[in-house]
Amino acid sequence: MSPTTFDIRDILRLLPHRYPFLLVDRVTDYSGGETLTALKNVTFNEPFFPGHFPGVPTMPGVMILEALAQASGLLAVLKSGIRPESGYLLYFAGVDRARFKRPVIPGDRLQLHAQLLVHKRDVWKFAARATVGDALACEAEMLCALKNAQDSGRA
Repeated sequence: MSPTTFDIRDILRLLPHRYPFLLVDRVTDYSGGETLTALKNVTFNEPFFPGHFPGVPTMPGVMILEALAQASGLLAVLKSGIRPESGYLLYFAGVDRARFKRPVIPGDRLQLHAQLLVHKRDVWKFAARATVGDALACEAEMLCALKNAQDSGRA
């Protein structure tokens, strides 16, 4: 039976992201390759808070979307077995229907929910939502594409 929770050491083995851009602290539930729930503990020490916004620290929406993309990527790598050392990476390829419902501020515990909708060849589509407690902070559909890291950036 595979584990249903993963700590930061596991996440560092599964994702290529590192500080200050790793935005997932823990996976609290992984269910059969179809859903994943993860946590991001939002602290005042985040590098974006001094500039967004001084006096009213608010997590940028694009960073919430990136956290959702990373949670979705974790779901894809756990389901597929793809690892950074394979030479292939899942790139954030698109976002649709993004909506922001409440600000995320220091001290919040952001729950990241990803559900696999479609996997065709090298493209993965997820329904993703971020919550703080029971309150919806953001929801979106996320697209990830599998690419050879050596070929990335070449026309």
